[in-house]
Amino acid sequence: MATLLPPPSKRQKTEIAEKARLQQDIQSIPDNLGSIRVQFFDQATGSATGPAVSVPVADATVKNLETLLNTLQGNEDDDDRVPYRFTYQSEGKDSQTIDILADLYHSLLKPGLKTTEDTVHLYFTPQAVFRVKAVSRCSASIAGHGEAILATSFSPVNSSTMVTGSGDSTARIWDCDTGTPLHTLKGHTSWVLAVSYSPNGAMVATGSMDNSVRIWDAKKGQALGAPLKGHAKWITSLAWEPYHLQQSGSPRIASASKDSTVRVWDVISKRADIVLTGHKGSVTCVRWGGTGKIYTSSHDRTIKVWNSQNGTLIQTLSAHAHRVNHLALSTDFVLRTAFYDHTGKIPDSEAEKVATAKKRFEQAATINNKIVEKLVSASDDFTMYLWDPESSSKPVARLLGHQKEVNHVTFSPDMAYIASAGFDNHVKLWNGRDGKFITTFRGHVGAVYQCCFSADSRLLVSSSKDTTLKVWNVRTGKLAMDLPGHKDEVFAVDWSPDGQKVGSGGKDKAVRIWRH
Repeated sequence: MATLLPPPSKRQKTEIAEKARLQQDIQSIPDNLGSIRVQFFDQATGSATGPAVSVPVADATVKNLETLLNTLQGNEDDDDRVPYRFTYQSEGKDSQTIDILADLYHSLLKPGLKTTEDTVHLYFTPQAVFRVKAVSRCSASIAGHGEAILATSFSPVNSSTMVTGSGDSTARIWDCDTGTPLHTLKGHTSWVLAVSYSPNGAMVATGSMDNSVRIWDAKKGQALGAPLKGHAKWITSLAWEPYHLQQSGSPRIASASKDSTVRVWDVISKRADIVLTGHKGSVTCVRWGGTGKIYTSSHDRTIKVWNSQNGTLIQTLSAHAHRVNHLALSTDFVLRTAFYDHTGKIPDSEAEKVATAKKRFEQAATINNKIVEKLVSASDDFTMYLWDPESSSKPVARLLGHQKEVNHVTFSPDMAYIASAGFDNHVKLWNGRDGKFITTFRGHVGAVYQCCFSADSRLLVSSSKDTTLKVWNVRTGKLAMDLPGHKDEVFAVDWSPDGQKVGSGGKDKAVRIWRH
């Protein structure tokens, strides 16, 4: 069933009119303002790129600034050109960061932050070099599971394989190119609630309502040894140790459980090296950061930060008024993909793989020569909080706007955006740096369960109780593609790290693969 949108409300009409007025404003830059001096600085290192350059104000649009910066860096060919995002950081005690959305006139000169006498220091960060096309059709609907599909995840290697966990006590690995099942992972005795590929793509971990975690060979679909037992209640979330932190050949995995604990397992010896105790309620989500910290959220309304080496509690983040449902790290994407990138080149030796994974993480997380790993938490109190746990136990921002529980939250791969899915039928988009609200994606007519960005951060897909998936254009805030096809609620969705496919599953027991 395709979704029919209700007619716009009075508020929406005023919003549209206001947007149109702003749009017109933007087109008109007075042409008698002369020139302004601009100097570019690399956001990661803080170092200047080239001298200050004089630019006519009428021509100081983002597109022209991008061309100018590429010229200064010697990227003359069209093939070498890199798209950039520009920000301006104001001085003074209330220093703020301003995104240059269209041009310098509307962002800085008109609001009176700068005059044409000043030299403007612009900070740049490269956007994704490759483009992901919006998925537009279902290339396969694959039956196999006997019950609802509760979790799904693509391999970090490419979009050819993905794993799903189901209420039928099995997980399945699928060949997404041919639309056929590859392996059925049998062994659990109850619902499989969490599935996760190891960062190198060699193993799959599954967590179940039977209180155990199992590790499988991703290629052969065979169990690697006995299940990991120790939890007293079911497993809610799994997180692998980042590849660049693993002790050679001995990866670890963290499992969160309804029994209020998190266990850190050595996958080879099958022992729980560390048990993280301290939460007073069910642990809903676990994330393992690139600097070696483990982040956990719980029904006890707190988020805890742990040292992954010895299991000591570093700090407790308290701000939420109700249970915390989900966490996302700004570095999730780069940690998930380890040494894999869009070029498809894989380093030869183990040492090179670790070095590449470390370099990719550091490049992604470095801002002004400092590694910054932000955290966002979503809660039943209708709000989210943005945290920078390294620098403070106070939240950076409170993200308000959802009218019901916030179920799922995710960072874009370039860390510029946060998307949240709520039971109020809405997906909301926020600025990943300061948590400011950007827009609401309206179109679903049922609770939204999950959302996921494309690898180039330009598109977002959401799955809903209304049986549809929707693809949104992040820049325009508009619906790019409506994807009906499921016969019932869609619980789980994932976008492959190479951007080629989207996989979804839900109550109708069918796995669907979508492509452009």
